[in-house]
Amino acid sequence: MADKKATVTVTQTRSPIGRDGDQRATLIGLGLNKINRTKTLEDTSSVRGMIEKVKHLVRVEEQA
Repeated sequence: MADKKATVTVTQTRSPIGRDGDQRATLIGLGLNKINRTKTLEDTSSVRGMIEKVKHLVRVEEQA
């Protein structure tokens, strides 16, 4: 059987206007660039670090 990898669903809730350029680049790296856009990503330490950097701009939902 294939192992199911943990995933997180990230939704952009706020605009990066007026924020540092690296925060905008982090949103784009996560696959987000418009409010209410949602991506389901593999739960890795690098993705968690990116989410931590823009946690004030996104909503995160944990999934198994």
